[in-house]
Amino acid sequence: MEYAIEIEELSKKFGDFTAVSDINLNIEKGEIFGLLGPNGAGKTTTIKILATLLKPTSGFAEVWHHNIIKEQDAVRRSIGIVFQDPSIDTELTGRENLDFHARMYGLNKEEREKRINDVLDLVELNDRANVFVKFYSGGMQRRLEIARGLMHYPKVLFLDEPTLGLDAQTRRHVWEYIKRLNKEEMVTVVLTTHYMEEADYLCDRVGIIDHGKIIALDKPNNLKNAVGEDIISLQVSDGGKFSDILTKFGFIKGMKLHDDFLFLSVENGEKMIPRVMHLAHEEGFFVHSVSLRKPTLEDVFLTFTGRTIREQEASVKEQIRMKAKASMRMGGKR
Repeated sequence: MEYAIEIEELSKKFGDFTAVSDINLNIEKGEIFGLLGPNGAGKTTTIKILATLLKPTSGFAEVWHHNIIKEQDAVRRSIGIVFQDPSIDTELTGRENLDFHARMYGLNKEEREKRINDVLDLVELNDRANVFVKFYSGGMQRRLEIARGLMHYPKVLFLDEPTLGLDAQTRRHVWEYIKRLNKEEMVTVVLTTHYMEEADYLCDRVGIIDHGKIIALDKPNNLKNAVGEDIISLQVSDGGKFSDILTKFGFIKGMKLHDDFLFLSVENGEKMIPRVMHLAHEEGFFVHSVSLRKPTLEDVFLTFTGRTIREQEASVKEQIRMKAKASMRMGGKR
C-alpha cells in the first residue's frame, strides 16, 4: 500500500498548551481523508505542520515521501492548500488570480493558459473567468480558491474547513467539486471539518480529533456501525434511574445519558420503541419525547468524548476566554 502522508508521534506545543499530541496516521494515495472535530481540536495546526507552515515540537512526518523538516521545498511543490480564511485578490479577475499563482510556480505561458482553462472547467467558472472576484458569491470564491490550489498539479490538496460560512446548497455543490477533482485530477485530498455530514458524505476515512489527539479512525460507516444499529432518543423524567433499569435488558446494546436525553443503541429500533415505552410506563417514568434514527458521526463523537461537538467548541472558547482574562490580569500586575 502506498501512502501520500505518513505521520509518527507528531506533536506541537505552544508554551504549556499542547495543540497536537502524539498523532500517528497514514493517509493513502488517492483517498479523501477527513480530520473531524470541533474548533480548537488541533485540525488546522496539524494541516499547517504538514504544509510546512509550522514546525512540530516533536515527531516525524512525510508528505509524498518528502520529510516536512528536511525537504520543505519538495513538500511545498507537492501540495496545494486552501485556507479557512479567503486569500484571493478580490481586485483581480478569476483568471488573473490563477495566472499570478501559476507564475509563482514557474509555469510557462502555454502551460499557464492550458491549466487555467482546465481548472476553471473543473470548478465550472469559465463563464466568470474575466469578472473581478469582488463580484463573486462566497461559493464562487471558494471554488476559485480550490482551482488555484490545483494550478501547479499538486499530489496532495489540503482543504481547511472548505465550506465554512457557506449556505447548505452551496456547501453541497462544493462537495461535488471536491469529489470530482479527487477523481479527475487523481489528487489525494485531506480536509478538516466540524460538519458531520460533510465528513460522512465526502471522506473515504475519517480521523476524529479532540484535544489534539485522534480518538477514532476508520471509514465513516464502520465508525457509525460501532456505535450501534439504531439510536432511540428518549427525553424521559429521571433518565439516570431509568437507565439503571434498562441495563438489565439484553436488547440494549449501548446507552448514553446526556442532559435529560437517553440515547439507546439497539437492533430493529422500530420494534424496540414499543418495548421501551412499555417499560417506562410500568416503572412510572414519563417519556416527554421519543425518536428513532440511524447512528451519525455526532453519535460517534459523543460516544468517545461524552460531549457533542458544539459543547466541545463552547468549552474551548471558554478556556480561551479564561486564558485571555488571566493574561490581562498578569499584564496589569506588571
